[in-house]
This record gives sequence, structure tokens and C-alpha cells, in this order.
Amino acid sequence: MKLPIFVADAFTAKAFRGNPAAVCLLEDKLDEDMHQKIAREMNLSETAFIRKLDPTDNFTQSSRFGLRWFTPASEVPLCGHATLASAAVLFHKIKNVNSTLIFVTLSGELKARRAEDGIILDLPLYPAHPQEFHEVKDLIKTAIGDTQVQDIRYSPDTRKLLVRLSDTYDRSFLEKLQVNTQSLLQVENTGKVKGLILTIKGDPGGQTQAFDFYSRYFAPWVGVAEDPVTGSAHTVLSSYWSQQLGKKDMHAFQCSCRGGELEISLRPDGRVDIKGAAAIVLEGTLTA
Repeated sequence: MKLPIFVADAFTAKAFRGNPAAVCLLEDKLDEDMHQKIAREMNLSETAFIRKLDPTDNFTQSSRFGLRWFTPASEVPLCGHATLASAAVLFHKIKNVNSTLIFVTLSGELKARRAEDGIILDLPLYPAHPQEFHEVKDLIKTAIGDTQVQDIRYSPDTRKLLVRLSDTYDRSFLEKLQVNTQSLLQVENTGKVKGLILTIKGDPGGQTQAFDFYSRYFAPWVGVAEDPVTGSAHTVLSSYWSQQLGKKDMHAFQCSCRGGELEISLRPDGRVDIKGAAAIVLEGTLTA
């Protein structure tokens, strides 16, 4: 078996920042268990597998492909940064001739289109509903101790818990916050929560670059302690902060140690455009 494989850093224009994803191009059908074995071998938060939908398709001329995403532990229904990485490989390395690519996924059809300064992903927009504190108190206390919480929302579509920290906290506080992810699996093992979003309101003015909101994302339930930059989390964050700020267009920053920027635009059709850059840092051949 010889498979073309790439690593691309998503939601950044600079190598070694943003969120790295492995991207594997499948000329032929891959044994089902090999997807997970390769993802475990790559040991990144996500490995994406792009497959042809028809034997006559090719990666340069075709515009519609199958796409699946695997963490080292399991397959996931949606991954934004690995979709961005996949589009970047097809556009920039394979020289796909189309302006828009369509990926058939577990979350339906996702579009990725070229932009002057990046790639725009057309993703679902997921609402987050008010969540009673007492029902998730143990999870929150375990994760962040006595950190002050301003709002709690839950997204049933994605099984993500959104925790907005007090507006008294700034970006520096969120970046330095020590989050205990190791114990979360023991505290929350019902399957209700698969990801924890921590977020604070941004600082649209001032001396530094303006961002509407900041976030961090933790998913030990799927084998990812902290994800550097998370497109799927922003399908929930975009819905929440659009309501809170009364804005359709927003600029977001995810405050992991690698960091990443996302430009967000809510669409009239109830979906969300998320734009980001990508830097391809590795290409080679997987042999086994």
C-alpha cells in the first residue's frame, strides 16, 4: 500500500501555527480498519481521508469527493480544520482546477471555495440552548475550578458544551487558564458531552488586533485533550456570539498555544462561512 499523504496547518498562514491535520488521498477503496490505524499512526488531532466518488474521477479535474475525519481514537462527524486542510491540498498541491469543491461527509455536503487570502468553508450553523448549571456543575468545576462563569449553553446537534467565562476576564487569562482535561472522562461519561468550549467576549478596539471573541476547545472524549483551532466548535460559537453581539460578520481567535484566526460570516440560508488560511508543511508517501 502506498498512499499520498500531507500535513497542513489550518487557520494560519504561517507554518507551525494553527491546527495541523494529516490529509490522505485515496485512489482506491481502503479497508475500513485502516482509516483508524493510519489516524493513530499520524497521531494528530485529525486525519482526513479524501476519496473518489466514482472510478472515473480524478483529484485534479473533479469537484466532488467523499471526506471522512478520524482522531487517533475515533471517527468524528464534522471537522472544520481538516476540511480546510483537505481543500488546501487539493487546490495548492494537486492543482485542482475548480473554484469550489464539494465534500460528501457525515454532516452532509460541505463546500470549500477559493478566496484571495484563504479558503472559505460553507458549514452548518448549530444553535446552542441555555443549560442548567447544576446539571453540568461537576464537569465545569473539574475543568476550571472556581473560575467565574457568565453563561452556559449546550448544542445537542454537536454535543458540545459552551461555557462563557465572566466578561471581567481577558485574552491573557484565557490563554493561561489551566484546564484539567484528564478527569473529565470520569466526571462526564454519559455521552451527552463530547466537547467543551470555553469562550470570552473579545476586545473590538484598542491597541491590539481586534477580535470579537476568543475561545479554547477540549475534547478528551474523542482522544483530543485540547484542539489548537477548531472549525466545528465555531459552528456553535458563531451562532452564540452572533446573537450576543448582534453581528453577522465576526473575527475570532482560538487561544491555544499554537493559535489560529477565523473570519466568520453568517449566511442568509442559515449556514456559516468560515474563512482561514493554510500552510502545507509536509508531503510524502505512506507505505505499509
